[in-house]
Amino acid sequence: MRFSMSGRPRGLALSILIAASCLALPLCLTSTPSYALSEIQREDVPSPVTPPANGDSAAPGAAVPMPEAPGTKPADGQPADDTDKSEPETPPANGGITSPRADPDAPPPAVVYDLNTLPEPVKRMHGLLIEACRTGDIEKLRPLIGKGDSMTQLSLGDIDGDPVTFLKSLSGDGGGQEILAILEEVLSAGYVHVDTGTPQELYVWPYFFALPLDKLDARQRVELFKLVTASDYDDMKQFGAYIFYRVGITPTGQWLFFVAGD
Repeated sequence: MRFSMSGRPRGLALSILIAASCLALPLCLTSTPSYALSEIQREDVPSPVTPPANGDSAAPGAAVPMPEAPGTKPADGQPADDTDKSEPETPPANGGITSPRADPDAPPPAVVYDLNTLPEPVKRMHGLLIEACRTGDIEKLRPLIGKGDSMTQLSLGDIDGDPVTFLKSLSGDGGGQEILAILEEVLSAGYVHVDTGTPQELYVWPYFFALPLDKLDARQRVELFKLVTASDYDDMKQFGAYIFYRVGITPTGQWLFFVAGD
């Protein structure tokens, strides 16, 4: 029974209510068990919802979904997401070996022009590539490219089909002579020896691969303009590194890559 806060009950009704309350109080005290504070607190916490045995009879939203156990496949229609957002992405298997190595904070590597300082296997592969380019026949590169796991990397992405056909597709003339000219010009520039004494040790042409472009002197810029235009140079300075064609040869003489791009 509620009473308005703005009015008062009449005298008879109030007397009856007080008398009834006095009679009920002893009964309530004797019939109600005492509870510890911790038990009273637990009663205030809602019990976890237990899903019924038959999921079809459960009301929508009545059951609390439980998280999947590790390694459990998602239900049909739900995309799988195996990515751990808290872990950094794994670097490429080759460690980005074809990527430009220009570090403005590190001392620049030595630029070398003397081919006689190359290890014999590297010097031999370099000579074979120059010779193939000068024939004008792009098929001469086929035995140097190789096959399978040892095949020369010709693109930063996957290529489909025949590697020589792919090189022809890069050549503006369609026959492969332009790409041969670029390869020869790259190999005629100075080179750098990088990652000495590591599994990634390489001899790379041209040396711009490992030099900050904004620190090139006038003579070096002339050499660069044999490969790219002044507009290309400005674009690459904004990018922060040389990203035109480069060639990598391992100390054992394997032609590892001939790629362009970032």
